This record gives sequence, structure tokens and C-alpha cells, in this order.
Amino acid sequence: MRLLFLLLAFPFIAVGQNHQQFQFDGPAILIHGGAGGIERKYYTDEQIAAYDSSLRVVLQSGYALLDEGANGMDVVVHCLTLLENDPHFNAGKGAVFNDQGEVELDASVMNGATKMAGAVAGLKHIKNPAKLARAVMEETSHVMLIGEGAEDFAKSRSHEFVENNYFLTPKRESQYQRWKEMKKNGTVGVVLKDAHGDLYAGTSTGGMMGKKYGRVGDVPIIGAGTYADNKGAAVSCTGHGEYFIRENVAFQINARMQYEGLTLEESASRIIFGILNSEAGNGGLIAIDAQGNATMTFNSKGMFRGAMGKRKNSQKVMLHTDIFGDPTWPENCGF
Repeated sequence: MRLLFLLLAFPFIAVGQNHQQFQFDGPAILIHGGAGGIERKYYTDEQIAAYDSSLRVVLQSGYALLDEGANGMDVVVHCLTLLENDPHFNAGKGAVFNDQGEVELDASVMNGATKMAGAVAGLKHIKNPAKLARAVMEETSHVMLIGEGAEDFAKSRSHEFVENNYFLTPKRESQYQRWKEMKKNGTVGVVLKDAHGDLYAGTSTGGMMGKKYGRVGDVPIIGAGTYADNKGAAVSCTGHGEYFIRENVAFQINARMQYEGLTLEESASRIIFGILNSEAGNGGLIAIDAQGNATMTFNSKGMFRGAMGKRKNSQKVMLHTDIFGDPTWPENCGF
């Protein structure tokens, strides 16, 4: 049996620049649950433990499938579905409200070996947008379907429909009442390298609290919030989507690696701490390349995140979860 251990802290490259790096052999998975003004003072110990538990459940479930040789896209959608069903995160159940008090959901997935991708946007009644994004990729000749057209397509494919109020939670209702002050960002995402060495990425979101009805962020836009290419990296982004769209962040990670010869770590650092910081773009990303190099990089106060895989040159499987940007927080929280 492989030895499983928890790594509690990694060094950061600079104050206010949160950047964690890993090197994996074989299958590996990274997830995020959104980035933004996530600070220790806003959370009780019980809330922190609940978020941490949710991240671990998804990581362990996804990694177990990868370790058994499961198809990477199956694992991406499986993990996104778990996150969409978890009211702790802003995707599916527990998503934020638009300015009309409704939930509109977006999602996308991409296969790094084939560059096939699927995306959906503006969904109001689909329980699991990630599943529908995959169906768009595999069962149509298109990349993106939106709104009623996407839901009409879903009806012909037996996807689960729910009333819009299914997605609402008391927490989000309370936030909606003060959204002008909060301006909260949040998204969930998965990137992975499967047993065959192929890269996959997927992202799902409810968008921004109080967003304009009909607003679409970076998540369903291939190259902005999600991208995967075996020659570069699998990337899932989270944060203020308009900035990620303008800079085509997920694709730019790949482009700088392939055309400038940058490493994954260098590319992520330059984009998140250079380009986005210069524009006041708030957020972060998770990414992994074909060599097993992985990063969780963000310029916000915190990002719900985790990684699991066999460490390079070791038989040990690492399970790592983090929430805040302060590298000392695990000691303070007693994990």
C-alpha cells in the first residue's frame, strides 16, 4: 500500500504573491474552489474544516479513479460534479445570484490530447453544467451552447433538470442582500494528468455575485478560463473573469511555454503577478504540464485549492490542501 501523507506548507515566492509548485510522477490531479478575498478572519474553525474536508473528498475520489486508469475526461467531469453538488462552492448548488436574484451557470471542459472542447453558459435549470459541457464537446460539432438553446439540447440527452431555486442557499441569499459591498468571486476547477500522460481541464461557475443578467465570464470561453494542450499545460482559472478574458490567460500560459520556452512556473508567475497585477485583475489558476510539473498560483488573499499525486522520485502519494495565502495558517488552524 502506498504511503499517504499530508504536506502542510510550501514556500511562497514573495509577500502577496502566492505560488505553490509540485512535481509529480504518473497520474496527478489539482482542484480549486475559487479565489478572492478569502482571509482567515472571515472563517470559523468549523467552516475551515468543512471546506478542507470537501477538497479532500474530491481529490481522493478523483485520484483513486486516475490510479485505476480511468479516462481523464471521466475524472474531470466526476470531480466537477462533486464540486457542483457541494453548497460550499460557487458552482451548481450554492452558486451566487445575478442582479435579478437568479442563478446562471457556466462550465467548460477540454481534452489536451485532441484539443476538443465543450462549453455551456447562462444555464438556469441544469443540475450539473459540467456534464452538459462534455456532451456539447462529444455529441455536437460545436464548442459552446448558451441559455435556452443549451437547455433544449440537454432535454434530448436526459440531463437532470431542477428548478432555479434548487441552486439557492441561505448563505447566498444573505450575500445577495449586501452584494454591492462584497463583490465576491468564485469558481471550481480541475486539471489533471492521467495514466496515459494526457492532460485535461475543466471549470464550472455561478459567476460573480450581482452580475448583470446575461453576463458571461471567462469560464466557458476556451482559452480564457479553461485550456488544455499536451504540448503545454492543462489550466483552470478563477477570479475576476473580465480580466482573464481580455488577457486570454489560460491560453497565454500555454503560448508562453511553447513559443517563449518558459517553464509552467515562469509562465504562471509572469501572467498572474505581472500582467494581471498591473491591471488590478484579481484571481488565480491551477495548472499541470505533461512532465508532471504543477502549480497553484494566485494574487488574491486566498484560493480554495488542493493537489494529489505521487511525488517525483518517490513512491509516496502527496495529498495537499490549502485555503489562505498566509503560509503559516495550517499551524494556526491546527490541521
